Amino acid sequence: MRGRSDGGQSKRPILLLCVMVVCLCLLFLYFSGSNGQAGSAALEYGTKFSRSLGWGSDGDGDDGSEESIFGTGDADDVELKSFPVCDDRHSELIPCLDRNLIYQMRMKLDLNLMEHYERHCPPPERRLNCLIPPPHGYKVPIKWPKSRDIVWKANIPHTHLAHEKSDQNWMIDAGEKIKFPGGGTHFHHGADKYIANIANMLKFKDNNINNEGMLRTVLDVGCGVASFGGYLLSSNVIAMSLAPNDVHQNQIQFALERGIPAYLGVLGTKRLPYPSRSFELAHCSRCRIDWLQRDGILLLELDRLLRPGGYFAYSSPEAYAQDEEDRRIWKKMSSLVERMCWKIAEKRNQTVIWVKPLNNDCYRSRAPGTNPPLCKRGDDPDSVWGVQMEACITPYPEQMHKDGGTGLAPWPARLTTPPPRLADLYVTADTFEKDTEMWQQRVDNYWRLLKPKIKPDTIRNIMDMKANFGSFAAALKEKDVWVMNVVPHDGPSTLKIIYDRGLIGSTHDWCEAFSTYPRTYDLLHAWTVFSDLDKRGCSAEDLLLEMDRIVRPSGFIIVRDKDTVIEFIKKYLNALHWEAVTTVDAESSPESEENEMIFIIRKKLWQPGGSQDPNPK
Repeated sequence: MRGRSDGGQSKRPILLLCVMVVCLCLLFLYFSGSNGQAGSAALEYGTKFSRSLGWGSDGDGDDGSEESIFGTGDADDVELKSFPVCDDRHSELIPCLDRNLIYQMRMKLDLNLMEHYERHCPPPERRLNCLIPPPHGYKVPIKWPKSRDIVWKANIPHTHLAHEKSDQNWMIDAGEKIKFPGGGTHFHHGADKYIANIANMLKFKDNNINNEGMLRTVLDVGCGVASFGGYLLSSNVIAMSLAPNDVHQNQIQFALERGIPAYLGVLGTKRLPYPSRSFELAHCSRCRIDWLQRDGILLLELDRLLRPGGYFAYSSPEAYAQDEEDRRIWKKMSSLVERMCWKIAEKRNQTVIWVKPLNNDCYRSRAPGTNPPLCKRGDDPDSVWGVQMEACITPYPEQMHKDGGTGLAPWPARLTTPPPRLADLYVTADTFEKDTEMWQQRVDNYWRLLKPKIKPDTIRNIMDMKANFGSFAAALKEKDVWVMNVVPHDGPSTLKIIYDRGLIGSTHDWCEAFSTYPRTYDLLHAWTVFSDLDKRGCSAEDLLLEMDRIVRPSGFIIVRDKDTVIEFIKKYLNALHWEAVTTVDAESSPESEENEMIFIIRKKLWQPGGSQDPNPK
């Protein structure tokens, strides 16, 4: 009996092995059938999905394939059930401004040149493919205009600035909320009084900083929590509030949570992503920038960005020269700006305001060999994406020199008046006006479609991901919103037209992450952005994850693109915790793409492992 039992047990492993071999053979025959279609489809989808692990493919994103990922086929029938959720340490991730990445990759950057605060995007093997969760206790942001002065602490749970700047009235920790009294390092008693003082120094009528509509766009360098820019808005002046992700972490995040236009950037080695002659006023209040370094290259970058007759308001100890070091800096800075042909418009107490010349006469009258030199003839002052700064003066084009200024209309007429720089792009005034009219009709239609889901104060921060001439933003002139107009880095330089309309924006490459914190925009508008990305071979899945990163919970996305793009995006709704609001055919027009559709999406308010509220109040 014992012998037979042992023998039976020894045969069982052999029998199991035979069964496994037969099963493997059957599986091989199945997947190699139909000319290998099932196997190739699985491989194709795996390749596409792996592309979402990184922004695009090698190089500039062109993988050499002409096949669209939005086409039909077995791969497109796969619907994702979920994306993994990033852990809490990534809740404020900015992929291309991640200092941990710099440390991990041991990048050799010059800290004195602020290279560690410039964009450094992660390589494919270090890129994340997960949803960034909101912080615990996240609430729908407080609505504008109340948000200018108060936000939920749970949304940005950082109070170190409130303690560090307690004597300067930056912000106050007030229990569940954080309050913003409107102070700053230089204007403890309020940005409104400080702004009126600048207007008074410039002898503007009624101490109104907008100078009867002639001062509209401002660059605030080292903006802190952007109270200066926030208080400019009531004067119909819009500021691009700029600060790096530095020791004052979250300052730009606070600005955007407040509903104030802001952008993460630094005066380092590369040009800021704005075209030449974009701003009427640049402002620096205790911004801790060494303007004398590298032959004045940072001040020359401001010069590139200022319009003819533009102002630079500088509030700093050097302006009133209290000690020997301050006097030394003031003397050198005065010499530099004199050689740049700037003149002092007014100097009072701790603030000096310089004014830029209206034409090239001063540049041409300088002695030969004077530094800084004029930029070379071949230099394009509007080429900015990844372009190194140069220590040279950008002269005016001949027509602008002859005109002695920009020729721009005052605000608000500026918004719809064809600007002179249209000629640089060979665009006629008629084309500009038709574009404005077309987008007014389109935006009116968008708001009709959104009406069942929104209230007048639901939307504040908007991004137009492919802004062209800025007509989408112009159509929103009666809404209490602001728009970050994004222009692709490899297309026509229409961003200067956007600034000439009195709007703001940035150049960008959508194969990379945008320079902003998570959860900062209420509405994203993507007009043929996915189709353009597909032509370059970059990952649409990555773009979806990036859009999810920057749109707020309960925020909206409007996709205007081909029907195949819309169907592709629909397969990701559940995985992204998005819900479809409506899908309609686009209005017919000569400019519309074939089979163009409008798809409106809402991001649900969700917590990791918790419930979802698709319609938060």
